[in-house]
Amino acid sequence: MDMNYQRFLIPVAVIGLTVWAWQTSGWMGVAFVFSAGVMWLLLHFYRLMQVMKRATQRPIGFVDSAVMLNAKLKAGVNLMHVIALTRALGQLETEKNAQPEIFSWRDGSDSVVRCIFVHGKLQTWSLERPS
Repeated sequence: MDMNYQRFLIPVAVIGLTVWAWQTSGWMGVAFVFSAGVMWLLLHFYRLMQVMKRATQRPIGFVDSAVMLNAKLKAGVNLMHVIALTRALGQLETEKNAQPEIFSWRDGSDSVVRCIFVHGKLQTWSLERPS
């Protein structure tokens, strides 16, 4: 789904779900929708913390196998998904907060995967292997 649609569709869906819950169950329905939203936020926060906890155990920009990372990448995934795959933060190669962002991950054989992210979504990537 396009990023522009998500900015409007998700809040409209939440409001619509809350109105539907109010009409069918009153305050209990609204409380249920609110509780489900808080649970969803907690689950995503927990996943974020686990990914970052694993990433702190490794050097920045290091991955076990750049070739395997290259095979697992898909266009459109977010940066957090790539960090979860590599279990390490990427080495930032552009200025901070510049678009597009370029991150790289290197393995023990000096093979490098460079990923280009636009607004946090993976656009393209390349694998460079030493000769």
